[in-house]
Amino acid sequence: MSKKVVVFFAEGTEECEALIVVDLLRRAKVEVVVASASGKPELTSSHGIRLCADALAEEVDYSGVDMVVLPGGIPGTPNLAANAAVTAAAVELANSGRKVAAICAAPSVLASLGLLEGRCATSHASFQDKLAGAKVLDQEVVVDGNITTSYGLGGAIPFALELVRQLAGPEEASRIQAAIAYRH
Repeated sequence: MSKKVVVFFAEGTEECEALIVVDLLRRAKVEVVVASASGKPELTSSHGIRLCADALAEEVDYSGVDMVVLPGGIPGTPNLAANAAVTAAAVELANSGRKVAAICAAPSVLASLGLLEGRCATSHASFQDKLAGAKVLDQEVVVDGNITTSYGLGGAIPFALELVRQLAGPEEASRIQAAIAYRH
């Protein structure tokens, strides 16, 4: 059965962190819904690239969703934090044992929701002081139970491959890693 992931985009989202995740998950045949947290499908990324979402975050039915992903970027991260549908979905999935992932500044949103309390996590160095309650690790990707975090754009490919591994298996992650010629 195919897995379903919602990747949230907001005004000011770091486009590469968001799009690498979408790209690699779709290569793994994971159903990905790009959900706008900005109240409209069209938005502009942190570096001025126009993006179009599949749906609004408020319109998504999260009952069949296996994972939600929060990309970083400024002002994307605070815009995600300000969206009630995004924060409610992250809490709902985390508390029900489903998967939640965040990269760069976005793990700070999970911390503000209490989801990193007592867990190992990482984020961009300039946001590590905002991971209240977490044991902060200086690693590309940190998995603690059903929460996966990464430190930023430099970790976006290993982060996305880890999400593929979790949702589609290690063989599929290895296949995609070889297909994109990622030698790490």
